[in-house]
Amino acid sequence: MAQAARKNERYTVSDYMSWSDDERWEIIGGEAWSMTPAPTTKHQRISRNLVGNFYSMLKDTPCEVLEAPVDVVLSEHDVVQPDVLIICDKAKITHANIQGAPDVVMEILSPSTAGKDKREKLRLYERCGVREYFLVDPEHRIVEHFKLEEGGKYGPARIWIPGETVLIECIGVELAVDDIFAGTEG
Repeated sequence: MAQAARKNERYTVSDYMSWSDDERWEIIGGEAWSMTPAPTTKHQRISRNLVGNFYSMLKDTPCEVLEAPVDVVLSEHDVVQPDVLIICDKAKITHANIQGAPDVVMEILSPSTAGKDKREKLRLYERCGVREYFLVDPEHRIVEHFKLEEGGKYGPARIWIPGETVLIECIGVELAVDDIFAGTEG
């Protein structure tokens, strides 16, 4: 499968906001990354499972769960659309987008974007202060978890497998790995 297409110029948030809505892009370090093709049905089912569970768990808290496509503006040269994000600071949520780092980001891996999610986005989210970053792997049915530690760096990854429960420490909730992948067996 093709890797995420890139444009080799340095772009800004202003450039990004002027682009057509016909295609989805992200900007990481000023570099534009295509977000096509559209996600698979398995990807979308996992997203639905995550958002549905988090919505129920967070409805009586100050935190809010959102899903792609929503722009997250992290700097003048960084605009991303995470698959699932949780924000506990409502001041970051504007009518047009999210301004600043979410507390939690979850990316659902796909063959065309996995490299970007594991390299560029990992470094970006760490640098911008995303407290917990999760990589959800539909093919292997695992969840990889990075937690921001003192000093502003992610500690070693923790791997969650079927039968285990993912702990999202910064918001104090747990979610069974089996619930994340429910309905995606076929």
